[in-house]
Amino acid sequence: MSFRTTPSVDYVEDVSPGSGSLPPRAWYASSDARSLSLNGSWRFRLSATAGAEDDSFAEEGYDAGNWAEVTVPGHWVLQGDGAFGSPIYTNHLYPFPVDPPYVPTENPTGDHLRVFDLPSDWPSDGGAVLRFDGVESCARVWLNGTELGEFKGSRLAHEFAVGELLKPGSNVLAVRVHQWSAGSYLEDQDQWWLPGIFRDVTLLHRPSGGAGDFFVHASYDHTTGEGTLRVDSDVDGRVSVPALDIDVATGEPVTVAVQPWTAETPKLYDGVLVTDGERVPLRIGFRTVVLEDGLIKVNGKAVLFKGVNRHEWHPEHGRALDLESMREDVLLMKRHNLNAVRTSHYPPHPAFLDLCDEYGLWVIDECDLETHGFTEQDWRDNPVDDDRWTPALLDRAARMVERDKNHPSIVFWSLGNEAGTGRGLTAMAEWIHGRDPERLVHYEGDWNCRDTDVYSRMYAFHDEVEKIGQQLDGGTHKRRELPFIQCEYAHAMGNGPGGLADYQELFEKYERLQGAFVWEWIDHGVRHAELGYAYGGDFGEELHDGNFVCDGLVFPDRTPSPGLIEYKKVIEPVRIKGDGANGIVHVTNKQDFADLSALAFEWSCQVDGETVESGSLAVPALAPGESAEVKLPEPPVDGRGGERQWTVRALLADDTSWAAKGHVVAWGQFAVGARPLPSFPATDRPVPDGGRITLGPAGFDARTGALLTIGGVEVGATPRLDVWRAPTDNDDGAEWQTDTRYGTLWRTLGLHRMRHRLVSVEAGDDALTVRTRVAPAAREVGLDTVYRWTSDGERLRLTVSVTPEGDWTVPLPRLGVRFGLAEADRVEWFGGGPGEAYPDTGKASMVGRWQSTVDGLQTPYVRPQENGARADVRWVELGGLRIEGDPEFWFTARRWTTEQLDAARHRTDLTAGDTVWVNLDHGQHGIGSQSCGPGPLPQYFLKAEPAEFSFVFSTTR
Repeated sequence: MSFRTTPSVDYVEDVSPGSGSLPPRAWYASSDARSLSLNGSWRFRLSATAGAEDDSFAEEGYDAGNWAEVTVPGHWVLQGDGAFGSPIYTNHLYPFPVDPPYVPTENPTGDHLRVFDLPSDWPSDGGAVLRFDGVESCARVWLNGTELGEFKGSRLAHEFAVGELLKPGSNVLAVRVHQWSAGSYLEDQDQWWLPGIFRDVTLLHRPSGGAGDFFVHASYDHTTGEGTLRVDSDVDGRVSVPALDIDVATGEPVTVAVQPWTAETPKLYDGVLVTDGERVPLRIGFRTVVLEDGLIKVNGKAVLFKGVNRHEWHPEHGRALDLESMREDVLLMKRHNLNAVRTSHYPPHPAFLDLCDEYGLWVIDECDLETHGFTEQDWRDNPVDDDRWTPALLDRAARMVERDKNHPSIVFWSLGNEAGTGRGLTAMAEWIHGRDPERLVHYEGDWNCRDTDVYSRMYAFHDEVEKIGQQLDGGTHKRRELPFIQCEYAHAMGNGPGGLADYQELFEKYERLQGAFVWEWIDHGVRHAELGYAYGGDFGEELHDGNFVCDGLVFPDRTPSPGLIEYKKVIEPVRIKGDGANGIVHVTNKQDFADLSALAFEWSCQVDGETVESGSLAVPALAPGESAEVKLPEPPVDGRGGERQWTVRALLADDTSWAAKGHVVAWGQFAVGARPLPSFPATDRPVPDGGRITLGPAGFDARTGALLTIGGVEVGATPRLDVWRAPTDNDDGAEWQTDTRYGTLWRTLGLHRMRHRLVSVEAGDDALTVRTRVAPAAREVGLDTVYRWTSDGERLRLTVSVTPEGDWTVPLPRLGVRFGLAEADRVEWFGGGPGEAYPDTGKASMVGRWQSTVDGLQTPYVRPQENGARADVRWVELGGLRIEGDPEFWFTARRWTTEQLDAARHRTDLTAGDTVWVNLDHGQHGIGSQSCGPGPLPQYFLKAEPAEFSFVFSTTR
């Protein structure tokens, strides 16, 4: 009898960072040394456990002809049409027992094989390095049958010396990747768990005398306008920067006049590091980051971060991101006025940082560290307070700093995210401060600021943020002297976030408040043939957090959401306000460094939403913080009455690297006078005719008072009071916010199942009056509702009066009427647009004349919910009807009912019916950010109180 020996897999559960890797060093994209990409198709075998297969696959001559294939970079669970397992989404719960450092025996393990030849002109001198830029979560590596080592730290680079092992042909690279390892305890980020070799694999020739590690120090003295350059290198050489006439030895400082690097003016100087064996291109940005006078200052000026948290994501490839997707992210950020990125919650692909340097974004570079799942054990056995894990933490800190230290865009090193507190974090902070004192250290969990240079918080409510700005927040003496940022705020999940403008007002009011980072950039929806985009639970996960992974400012395909459009408006670098009556525009430069010389300004005048005249506007090249008043021309006279408005835009005067000439950077809009309301004499009287009542152009059911037709337009369902909306993610709120989750409160009260009791139908001399009571089953509260119909012979006016009865303890979701049209497609309206808006998300809503289809009005949130309302609508035309409001109203139209929208879990659950359902809303409850942050502020509540509003219907046919 013989027994097969199970290979040793002790390294999987070892708390050490691994063995065999070279020390970390600076990453650079290219040099004149040869390199060979090993990306592409690899042979692949999946096993259910870490030790299911022996190591023979790594030997030369092993026949893997019957293995499957996967693409590297890539995640095996996103390939093979489900044959290789499925993604798992959790927010903070570990999807395995919390028993550090142990992981389950059921540990999906992917064996990867790549056979490659060296190019015929591959140099024969020197050595070679094999680099892995990202592998989740633990990898063991062999080359030509020789084990190189193993490593953990999924989003960090690891290199191995392989020069002596290489052959001209048929080199066998074998990599065993385990989904779970001790390292998984340090990587409990809010994202999909996706095993695989998901970043580049590269073979680098290392010529004799080639560059090793180097550190570019490029400071800027704002008092003299000079920069000092010093490049420290572990291999002697020279540094040249032709544009600055610099040619010095490594380690030697040189001071010259320079243009500084900032996120607004990202000036980079091309240089080169020359050693005996290699030339390495450098892109140098001169800037100095300090903590001074209780503020974060760059080049002598305090900065205001208008930022976002960015996970790496692609709906088909997960975190295996290509360069063009990274560039698209950066360009979208720049075009939407963002100036900062927090690389939540790990260092990104290094090419992304090159793009931040090039286009201009402040960066908080975050370490690959989160132990959030230990909150379930009250942080007991948390690795960051366990000395056994400290070497792994220090390794992760060093690999981040050493790889990324030459990027001028990085102003903060972040220790990680939601890992509690402990000695390991202190050790990381001390090491980073010692290695790079030219940047600041961030960590949100350190509320006492023992180890950090900034007081950082997540989702602090508006009132607390104001107290912090006023320095009335308490805390340690050190904390009270530090600047404040919100490293996460304004949770961009589904419809929202609301309250951005209210936050921004605080950030600009108090010097200590230096901005914030929206959570987050992109919805992590996984492309799915049947569901459109899948989220947590759609792959049968044992534990999951649903669509909490879809909380971005852009949809999975990188289409901007209304939240991003709103954010762009709120954080505009130019503030444009005006007094329409006096024709004065007040322009303020809200930038920190750049003047307004890159912008051109134009004005236009609208009458009833249509532009009647436009022209250029002379605005001085205001310095940062400066303001000016500019006179508009006299309003044009075109003989028409109607509502008049000015619109002023700030545009790019010339093409830039991130947008074309004419790109709108900022805008302001202001009325010339009050909106004129049309008169409506009620001249017609209701005429009973059998089972119908005729009033002007309309026909009603005599028994119920239901509207049946207007002119030749058939009404599929009569207008009647509607207070329900399909709760948004923010309405439903985070599960820990038990007292104020409005979606839950609304359902508990029964607002999703309101009943309508007809009290009377009264055909009077000048009006048809329908009295009803609208109330939820099982409750005594209600809404006395009166519909009063009048007509001037051609038009029909509906006045709705609502009086609450009983003790209403919660706000209403909406207040208005809903009705159905049998036929409608094209929609035109005069009011806010072009996109959706709600009471606390409406800054980006521009008043004008807009057109759409009914389908085009819908916002494609990954989980369906209330969406698509257009605000401040004066009139709308669809389905042969024109509807005017008194006062302005919110308008929504969709091909399914609110109840169907509420029941849907994916957009593919929604099926268009024969009726277009139209909501005309007098009020909407605010949106807020309660899916993780604060709910709507009180001024955005839709209180249950007496209300009256009117709509005028006419036909367009």
